[in-house]
Amino acid sequence: MKLLTLALVALIALLQYPLWLGKGSWLRVWEVDQQLRAQHEINQKLQSRNAALDAEVRDLKQGLDAIEERARSELGMVRQDEIFFQILDSQRGTAPAGH
Repeated sequence: MKLLTLALVALIALLQYPLWLGKGSWLRVWEVDQQLRAQHEINQKLQSRNAALDAEVRDLKQGLDAIEERARSELGMVRQDEIFFQILDSQRGTAPAGH
């Protein structure tokens, strides 16, 4: 009887090993779950970024306001009928670089 009990305990231990320490163990499932949650967070951030870029692309395709804003801020452009005034820094006595 003791031999049968010992054999059954050994069999149960052998069957439990893959569950706790094997390739598909609970620890591995937990690690994959953590990776999945982290990837979901990354995906949410990227979806938000993509939505913002999509809105900007649609705005650029539909209207000239965004194009004009970029031309003014990034390229320093003015309209043909506008007059450009440059205000010098009184402390340095020189104009800012790039103007």
